[in-house]
Amino acid sequence: MSAPEALEPRPAPKTNTLIHDILSGSALRTTLAIVLGFFVGSLFMIFSNEDVLSTLGYLFAQPTDFFQAAGAVVASGAEAITRGAIYNPNAPDFATGIRPFTESLRLAAPLIAAGLGIALGFRVGLFNIGGTGQLMFGAVWAAWVSFRLPLPIVLHLSVAIVVGVLAAALWGSVAGYLKAKTGAHEVIVTIMMNYIALNLVTWMMRNPSILQDPTVGGAPKTLAPDVTAQMPLLLGPGYALHLGFLIVVGATVFYWWLMERSVLGFKLRMVGHNPSAARTAGIKIENIYVLTMALSAGFVGLAAVNQSLGRDAGFTPSLHGGIGFDAITVALLGGGSAWGVFFAGILFGAFKASGPAMQVAGISPEVLSIVQGSIVLFIAAPPLIRAIFRLPSANGSQRTTKPAPAIKKKKGAQS
Repeated sequence: MSAPEALEPRPAPKTNTLIHDILSGSALRTTLAIVLGFFVGSLFMIFSNEDVLSTLGYLFAQPTDFFQAAGAVVASGAEAITRGAIYNPNAPDFATGIRPFTESLRLAAPLIAAGLGIALGFRVGLFNIGGTGQLMFGAVWAAWVSFRLPLPIVLHLSVAIVVGVLAAALWGSVAGYLKAKTGAHEVIVTIMMNYIALNLVTWMMRNPSILQDPTVGGAPKTLAPDVTAQMPLLLGPGYALHLGFLIVVGATVFYWWLMERSVLGFKLRMVGHNPSAARTAGIKIENIYVLTMALSAGFVGLAAVNQSLGRDAGFTPSLHGGIGFDAITVALLGGGSAWGVFFAGILFGAFKASGPAMQVAGISPEVLSIVQGSIVLFIAAPPLIRAIFRLPSANGSQRTTKPAPAIKKKKGAQS
């Protein structure tokens, strides 16, 4: 084999090609996926409602009853989402009416931060499924600093945030190191590390000398962070929105700069497109894998400190609230871009905020989970969206005719 042939890079792995296809979806495809997700959720609301089901017995005799009942259910659900996540028109004043929107932003903050971390991994061709463990590991060390390490105001909160982010990054880098040095698949490693982190954190929460609040007996619960280490409220009493949201906005800007404008971001994207070509260009793939998992977990660590320090009470092992897995859907819906993830996080934060209002309206809040799952299904299956709406393929064209047959050489013709 000649030297030029030996240096020729191999084609990109199928995993990298698949991730690139999913994340490179157009705004139209994303919008259609969201519309289809709400359509599936509407069907569930309609056919799980007793009033609608009662009209099916005489559907063909009087179909208008069915459509009126179905329309009323969908309208009630839409009104509940609006009232619970954007604005409550029944509130006595504007300041109270806008509170649902501030709750959507508060709940969106950890989703955005963790979503940025998962998206960073995706863009390098890595599946970081360990968001839950990374979040909990970062949260407990931020909590430890918040009540075990007395410091002056401002400095205390700053140190707790830095420690929480670094702890999460360290935990994530373990998976990157194992992949780089042993070839272990990051999906398996990060899933197993979720269990390790959750059980380790639970043990720490049961130990009074480390994290446990001694007033709760043997229950796993931390002490409350000191006032000097709590995230300050942005809008004053009556609103739970705190500094964590502004930190996440800053993290979104940093992610955009890192991935789109920095030299390191160029290397990360290059490895994501084709690791073999990146290695041929002189990039140390193993180092990139370790760094990627550390950076990915570091963003998840911002979600951890948002959850840990954005409260005036201790927390239990349920603190993660499924954020580590919800962040995967946020990253996919956002297409891996900074502002795509940001607005996807706000959408999913609105879903979380509107859950109580859905229950008040007599609609199961699980409908919102169905909507989320359906959106991810359509986002993660680009050919399905293209088939339903007859959109062009990823390269912008659709083959409508058979390829032209090869021209056969005549006998005796020179080659």
